[in-house]
Amino acid sequence: MTTRRPAPLSGATRVTRADGTSLAYEDHTPRLTSPPGPPGPVLLLHGLAGHRGEWDDLAARLRTAGHRAVTYDARGHGESTRRPRDVTREAHVADAAALINDLSLAPATVIGQSMGGHTALLLAAAHPDLVKSLILIEAGPAVVPPNVPKDIENWLDSWPTPFPSFEAATDFLSHEAWASGLEEREDGWWPRVDKDVMVASIRELTKRDYWPEWAELTCPTLVVRGENGTMRKEEFTEMHSRRPGTTRLVTVPDAGHDVHLDQPTRLYEAVQAFLGATPSPSVP
Repeated sequence: MTTRRPAPLSGATRVTRADGTSLAYEDHTPRLTSPPGPPGPVLLLHGLAGHRGEWDDLAARLRTAGHRAVTYDARGHGESTRRPRDVTREAHVADAAALINDLSLAPATVIGQSMGGHTALLLAAAHPDLVKSLILIEAGPAVVPPNVPKDIENWLDSWPTPFPSFEAATDFLSHEAWASGLEEREDGWWPRVDKDVMVASIRELTKRDYWPEWAELTCPTLVVRGENGTMRKEEFTEMHSRRPGTTRLVTVPDAGHDVHLDQPTRLYEAVQAFLGATPSPSVP
């Protein structure tokens, strides 16, 4: 019996930040047969313990529609530096800002899921000139409950690593995209993240909420919640009530926390409808 293997993590370009952290990213340029018009660049940020490959489906759809889509492994994840010295919110935001500046993406639409969405929110608040519009998937400004770091630790401890096969990893993690982020070694398939780094990365979000940053945003914002996800309805609706003129809400049916993996077509339709209604920035 032939064992199926995921596509290798290839095609990444690296950029080194001032603190020595190496970031692996992929620049998905539009197809030559794309429809005419300037749809604009998109930067996509994955969630905690994830990797840039989670966005392959959405990036391909955006690329076909004429967008330039850039995906990257956040510090501490995937093919980026696995144990960076700094995993603060400030460091993650600085990474995203640096990629937008280095790749001349501004102003970009920034899409983030879970902790990547939180980074995107803080990026838009700190650097409004870099962000044309914002799409947050299962992410918001409310304080993270204090039990979450321990829950993340227990979740990562529950992984039966090394997984004996790619198929076993897919079955356990529920999505092939998650399994594709693993590293194959002689004895099996291993995570490309370290538990203590993940816990340190999330702990800061339990210290306070980020409603002040949310209130500072002026860019059009789409907030996407999975019908069966972990984002609380109260946070979801409050985000709109605090910024009703610039915030649109969408709940995706039959989707959990990983909306982009559970319902990729429905997510793309919501993204395209939002981007089609978002005015382009004026050109001097």
